[in-house]
Amino acid sequence: MAEIVDRVTADDEGGRIARTLLFPYLNHAANMYGVGYATAADIDAGMRFGCGYPIGPLALIDALGAKTVVDGLNEQFATTGDPLHRPDAALVEAADQGLSFTGGDEAGADVPQVKRPVSSVGVVGTGTMASGIAQVFAQAGYQVVYVGRSQEKLDGVLGYVTKNLDRAVAKGKLDADAKETILGRLTGATEREALADVDLVVEAIAEDLDIKLELFRDLDRICKPGAILATTTSSLSIKACADATSRPADVIGMHFFNPAPVMKLVEVVTTDATDADVDETVRALCLATGKHPVSCGDRAGFIVNALLFPYLNDAIKLQESGAASMEQIDTAMKETKLPMGPFELLDVVGNDVSLAIQETLVGEFGHEGWQPAESLKQVVAEGRLGRKTGAGFHTY
Repeated sequence: MAEIVDRVTADDEGGRIARTLLFPYLNHAANMYGVGYATAADIDAGMRFGCGYPIGPLALIDALGAKTVVDGLNEQFATTGDPLHRPDAALVEAADQGLSFTGGDEAGADVPQVKRPVSSVGVVGTGTMASGIAQVFAQAGYQVVYVGRSQEKLDGVLGYVTKNLDRAVAKGKLDADAKETILGRLTGATEREALADVDLVVEAIAEDLDIKLELFRDLDRICKPGAILATTTSSLSIKACADATSRPADVIGMHFFNPAPVMKLVEVVTTDATDADVDETVRALCLATGKHPVSCGDRAGFIVNALLFPYLNDAIKLQESGAASMEQIDTAMKETKLPMGPFELLDVVGNDVSLAIQETLVGEFGHEGWQPAESLKQVVAEGRLGRKTGAGFHTY
């Protein structure tokens, strides 16, 4: 902790870069907390478990001192005039009154309980995310029915899970009998009607609202009363999916992070209509599968993407300004103990995905300062999407 604080506050090039990029990120986190969108514990857990950060943003504000962050933001605001750099009211209050964002009584909150019994889980989709989710539930002891468009697609899911389990066996983390038991819990189907008796359905199909709405209308027809219907969307409206059914109280967001068997975080996203028993059951299921649930409301970006991608976009704009090179920025942020520099992370995520998320956030919040950086639009237009194409901001 002290080392991170020292790097952020250092009076050198790396420290200046870190403050330029981190202070607006911390400001946004303070606003997220101040408006009651999520608890301090969930905001911090989101960034630690979803991004691998060594410390959550609100805990970092406490470590730095809220006044230090307010003073730094005031300096930025005086230079940029960007409203996003004006210290948030919650941050100013913390600075003026010596308040802490963390260390409250949230740690003593009741552990969620399963209110709707779940023994069988349906997974719709056959991509990497869907395959990973199927593995997560099967490993945790649930019977899993996974649905795809063809036998070839279904074979791909089984191959993905088998490869992961074989790797675990080779590392001594799993024995051959346990592997076969897990695989025995997986059943593939090419017809959605196979989901008629499952207790929970998690969809992980294309991130296209029209396609998801068609699916939810179908699930409403097929699934038994009381079944929980969950979407893994990272940016689309949960309410729209719920409204496509006659049972909006049973619909919820379960945003897993990729790869699902490895990443610990699940954002549990409720609408105003989501039944409290559904919310609590899903959070309990996350814990039962070894995941860490965080709770948030139905708006674009949820916790992690809404905090992460404006920071990445700011990094590109800082490079565009000529104030620092990509290498200097990546190095400075890794020196604050972030697992990757922003340009490295953009290339891992995919620059096309990053652009789409940033555009969604602008559409949701309307912040002019979040308009996608020109260089981001340029690399996407040129097909330099990141590691998956061999070139992005860096070349691979």
